[in-house]
Amino acid sequence: MAKVMIVDDAAFMRMMVKQILTESGHEVVAEAVNGLEAIQKYKENMPDIVTMDITMPELDGVEAVKAIRQFNSKAKIIMCSAMGQQQMVVSAIQAGASDFIVKPFQRDRVIEAVEKALG
Repeated sequence: MAKVMIVDDAAFMRMMVKQILTESGHEVVAEAVNGLEAIQKYKENMPDIVTMDITMPELDGVEAVKAIRQFNSKAKIIMCSAMGQQQMVVSAIQAGASDFIVKPFQRDRVIEAVEKALG
């Protein structure tokens, strides 16, 4: 199973994603609360996959995706967005994100996105 990093400024959202992923056999190796922390923790932990919130303080998810993909062009990142953020999702996909999931998270969709990104 995969080593995962969860990036979201909301502790509740991180907890939900962590529960879904650990119950399906994945290991959460790091969590981050903003894009700057995500970049640092990505370099430290080199996870197989990242779930990345779009709207966060300090550095948003789209900019964090760009920075992580500059560091590792093969990074697998799934964007997490609220409804109504379609333009930012498009920007994230153009920046190199593998997929996106919409809040509130549905367990099956989260797992499907992770499996798809892992190939």
